[in-house]
Amino acid sequence: MSAYLSRLASKASMENLSYLFNIVIAMLVGFLLGALLIAWGGYDPILAYASLVDTSLNVSDPYYIAMTLSFTTPVMLTALTFAVGVRAGLFNIGAEGQVYMGALGAIMVASLKLPPTLYLPLAILVGSLLGGLWGLIAGLFKALRNVNEVVSTIMLNWIAFWIVEYARVYVYFNPLRAEKTISMPPPGRLPIIVPGSELSLSYVISLATVVIVYFIIWNTRLGYNIRVTGISYHAAKYSGANPTLTTLYAFVLGGLVSGLAGVLEICGRPPEYAITTGASNLAGLGFDGIAVSLIGLNHPLLIIPASIVIGMLSAGSRGMQIRAGVPLELVKGVQGLIIISLAVPGFTYMLKRIKLKRSLRGVEGA
Repeated sequence: MSAYLSRLASKASMENLSYLFNIVIAMLVGFLLGALLIAWGGYDPILAYASLVDTSLNVSDPYYIAMTLSFTTPVMLTALTFAVGVRAGLFNIGAEGQVYMGALGAIMVASLKLPPTLYLPLAILVGSLLGGLWGLIAGLFKALRNVNEVVSTIMLNWIAFWIVEYARVYVYFNPLRAEKTISMPPPGRLPIIVPGSELSLSYVISLATVVIVYFIIWNTRLGYNIRVTGISYHAAKYSGANPTLTTLYAFVLGGLVSGLAGVLEICGRPPEYAITTGASNLAGLGFDGIAVSLIGLNHPLLIIPASIVIGMLSAGSRGMQIRAGVPLELVKGVQGLIIISLAVPGFTYMLKRIKLKRSLRGVEGA
């Protein structure tokens, strides 16, 4: 068994080097396909990409860098949800619904009459717990009834969406602006790091959360149980872990961080500090996190640079529209092509690791 594990680790190291090369090729392919789409639409791809870079990575103006980092904040956390699931051998795509529930928790706190100092900590607590609870529901389906987590989390995403929409329209509506909920009171808002931008202290909180999750996964008994359960159910049992309980922990941990992402969007995203119509300011954050996790090989620390790529595309989309005149629909199409291209190597890498794990299970059963 130990010899096999050594060969598994050696093969994984070679795959890491191959992945770095593949991700560069994928980026080039993605941008090339995007350029062809822009040209097909009758616009200048060179001007469009120059505008994208200038309005997302322009180091001479802190505003643009700040906007890029602000867009990385939520997807860092939703990527962690998917990454923790993969480490536990799960395909958890429920971050979207957990973000909704986290944001709803923050709005619930915003509706209360509280001492000013309690709004922010209570919003973080309630929103994170609601996200964790939403993850626990999917975990119970998986652990107790072996319901496929892809099916359960997709259904829970939609349930969460309609719960939030109902609450926005009938419970926490803003009497002065029907298109959004009440806003988080000023005492519950996070400080803005770069004035005039949307970058708040939520970015620092997200970075700290990434480091904490990394420490949990690689330096605690819980993290060991999650990783060994993802490799082999039987090996987890032999090591003293409880795979059923570990599955629940993985879902709850993922739900907590995605719930936190929803809270930070309410407490740290100006100017609304609220949930808007159709949860438009939250929609897609969970699914973008899947792409970020795949690009970062489902590793907490690699998620940080991977999220910057998605943040750059989100921040630079405004520049493509304003400076190059590219319509929003076309910009979204280009973003999709680039994100899919970047995610392909990570998805392929994940499939190879799954194949290796299955072969390990075959050795165990022999």
